[in-house]
Amino acid sequence: MANTNERKITSIGGSALIEGIMMRGPKRTTVAVRTGENEIHTEDINFPSITSKSKFFRLPIIRGICGLIDSMRLSYKALSVSADKALEAGLVEEEEPSKFEKWLTEKLGDNLMKVIMVIATVLGVLLAVGLFFFLPSLLYDLLALIFPSITDVVLAKSVFEGVLKIALFLGYIILCSQMEEMKRVFMYHGAEHKTIFCYEEGLELTVENIKKQSRFHPRCGTSFLVITLLIGVVLGLFIPAQPFGISILRPVFKLLLLPIMIGIGYEAIKLCGKYDNKFTRILAKPGMWAQHITTKEPDKKMIEVAIEAMTAVIPDDGSDIVSNCCDK
Repeated sequence: MANTNERKITSIGGSALIEGIMMRGPKRTTVAVRTGENEIHTEDINFPSITSKSKFFRLPIIRGICGLIDSMRLSYKALSVSADKALEAGLVEEEEPSKFEKWLTEKLGDNLMKVIMVIATVLGVLLAVGLFFFLPSLLYDLLALIFPSITDVVLAKSVFEGVLKIALFLGYIILCSQMEEMKRVFMYHGAEHKTIFCYEEGLELTVENIKKQSRFHPRCGTSFLVITLLIGVVLGLFIPAQPFGISILRPVFKLLLLPIMIGIGYEAIKLCGKYDNKFTRILAKPGMWAQHITTKEPDKKMIEVAIEAMTAVIPDDGSDIVSNCCDK
């Protein structure tokens, strides 16, 4: 790639996978997986997004909700590809199945993985709802039994809930970061960010150029989650501490507002990705701090994988370019 030496902002984004990276451009989505010392498997994923089906799904706020659903579906496909290729290459050890797993395989056959994913998704959603919506409200109500004066203080309850949610989120990813497999995923995450930054700087995509880039990108899933949690704190100020005198209704109302939180969070992250000024830097700062946990410095082999994925999705017509300069 020629060095245009021109700062630009691209719509290309990606995610870290098991021994690989997925990059999504305006025309192609490509998964690149390290399958050997000098081998990288690349595979395009055909993905009909919700937002491409109607102009309604591209409206502000609505596009954020649809975009999250698209991202979850795409991530599942990309992870499946990377996991299969990593297993085939012997990069990930496959454990001996238990008697129960063998029994499930006999009964469900090829549908086993689909059933497991559905069950895991349902359990994951229930756990997330319990931890991030009901637990903080319950703990505040228990605290209010000791200090009755704070019972109906909406500001205190909203801040308490928000701080606890962020603490739970950060605690979870810190625990994940201690696992050897996740450390490598976070290193690939860093490679993804650095490669996108290198491309946006108009530099040739080489290992040397990419190494010099920052691994903290304002348009990142980590930043989106942190911003969405903070938006929840603000929206929580408009919900009574005990709606209709019933404490349990507050987390229910906040759960109903989740699509709005996601939609606003998406618009905020797009703003941070498109513009570089004082306001967007302040807005992006909490998420950038969190990326100290979810991204790590990659090695040369990981950067090579990122280059393969990135090169494949860059369109020839420049349709990925959002802006050719930053607003200061």
